[in-house]
Amino acid sequence: KKSGFIAMAAVTLHVYDLSGGLARQMSQAFIGKQIDGVWHTGVVVYGREYFFGGGIQNGVPGRTPYGSPVERVPLGETHIPEEVFEEFIQDISSRFSVHNYDLLDNNCNNFSAEASLFLTGNSIPAHITGLPAEVLNTPMGGMLRQMLSRVQGQAGPAFGAPTGPA
Repeated sequence: KKSGFIAMAAVTLHVYDLSGGLARQMSQAFIGKQIDGVWHTGVVVYGREYFFGGGIQNGVPGRTPYGSPVERVPLGETHIPEEVFEEFIQDISSRFSVHNYDLLDNNCNNFSAEASLFLTGNSIPAHITGLPAEVLNTPMGGMLRQMLSRVQGQAGPAFGAPTGPA
């Protein structure tokens, strides 16, 4: 829609549960704390969904390799022109590359938070960005961090990257 001479675009967060519901069912027994999902997020703006998985990617909203979103969270509107957002994506792409993906510390949710902050001035919901710390603060957290570090080291830089076309 138009506001004066500045076009506005809606910004929405697509939230996916990578556990397919298993986190909700099994987390209490496995880590000693109830969590509702293992969240992957993408930011929808300008008719595309932008996400981090093996580098910054974009695709048709709701048709990324992560299935269908379990939730769509309105983040607000942006006055940032699409071309300026694309420049921002290029500027941060070195920090969100296949080589520096980290499941706990530099993941899709960190990217979505930065993109949302740039576009709207607001981050994404804290229960999503705070999930790794919440899990690591459980009785099993330290062991889980060590296990994930080993898995990421063995899997190489593509760990966490999508397996299908965007």
